[in-house]
Amino acid sequence: MSDRISSTVGMAAAVWRRSSYSGPEGNECVEVADLRTHIAVRDSKNTTGPVLTFPADAFASFVSEVKAGRRPD
Repeated sequence: MSDRISSTVGMAAAVWRRSSYSGPEGNECVEVADLRTHIAVRDSKNTTGPVLTFPADAFASFVSEVKAGRRPD
């Protein structure tokens, strides 16, 4: 489940970066933005589409589990 960001100001100032696993054209994966307390995730093929946000600590835990080869609960 994602949390909602209460202010669109944070999203307007978001600096997006693509996954290092994205294809050579850079449009076959996801983009993430660090919003300090939350991490925003969007589809790199649809940058004006919906954005999911997650608490930063939960996203960090998820990434850690994936890097370790474990599937998070």
